[in-house]
Amino acid sequence: MLDLDALNNYERLDPSDMISRIGDMPQQCRKAWATASSLPLPPDYTDVDKIVILGMGGSAIGGDMVASLACDEARTLILVHRDYDLPRWVDDRTLVIASSYSGNTEETLSAFEQSLETPAKKLAITTGGRLGDIAAKNGVPLFLFHYKAEPRAAFGYSFFSILAFIRGLNLILLDTEDVDETINLLEEMTSKWDKSILLGSNPAKQLAAEIYDRVVAVYGAGALSKVADRWKAQINECSKSWASTEHFPELNHNAVVGYEFPRRLGGAAFVVMLRPNTLHPRVKVRYDVTCELLDKAGVPHKMVEAEGKSLLGQLMSTVLYGDYVSYYLAILNEVDPSPVEPIDYLKNRLAEFQEST
Repeated sequence: MLDLDALNNYERLDPSDMISRIGDMPQQCRKAWATASSLPLPPDYTDVDKIVILGMGGSAIGGDMVASLACDEARTLILVHRDYDLPRWVDDRTLVIASSYSGNTEETLSAFEQSLETPAKKLAITTGGRLGDIAAKNGVPLFLFHYKAEPRAAFGYSFFSILAFIRGLNLILLDTEDVDETINLLEEMTSKWDKSILLGSNPAKQLAAEIYDRVVAVYGAGALSKVADRWKAQINECSKSWASTEHFPELNHNAVVGYEFPRRLGGAAFVVMLRPNTLHPRVKVRYDVTCELLDKAGVPHKMVEAEGKSLLGQLMSTVLYGDYVSYYLAILNEVDPSPVEPIDYLKNRLAEFQEST
């Protein structure tokens, strides 16, 4: 196994310095929150009972986190929509938020252009591209940010900007003290998980070593269900590794039955369980009993307890932990964590089919 404490390995395998962008998460969150909070929106934007967030991949995950956080605290329904066609029920009491880092995500553009034909309130979040041009041309409020990174590495902007907007519209109850606590916690965590911290004292490096050369399943509950999805995506994109995700309590009605076959997979699999501080008592029991079932099946697993006083802090600290783990797994796999060549190939092939039709 590669030495995670040898800094020359990072210079060789991470030429675009992804580790710095991961460590920049607290600053992203702070800047996005301040900038988005100061962007004025029309007064009638408060008169909505539905929010539809359009996005794909790294640009959609911020919406997922907002929806998870808002389950107990939002005053309106929040839906993340990943598709070409806008839901037909979008009306004048719907806020449509289009989020695309590049501004050129074809699914998001398609749905956003359809929203222009509706009476819905609209908002765009992007670094530019066609989305920025279309929003500006149609007088749609535009949050334009500049941060050079892969879309998944700009998560702080995509999440905290949406969070700031819906809080500013009084559509979610969120204490600014929770925001301050979260950003301070993230700064503390980056100092614990940085590449300069040796393996023996670095939990992110340790977990990466545990899941190395295994098929990973990430389990989560409540607000951390979507964090589990983020871990899965980061392991896919950064580490170039197989990963899946399951959510409590649903996984106890199906996934646990599948631990038996194929038998050779048990020793090659690893389950990471993300657990928030606050859980329904029955879900807490389900975590414990699921560990028993994994032990019986011979599947190694690890419980990750969320850190932070607020739900926002727990959510974000667990996201950041997963980002670091996926990064160190990429180094162990001896791959560059930044490029996503299969996605680039897919986009190029889709463009060829579009040209031929």
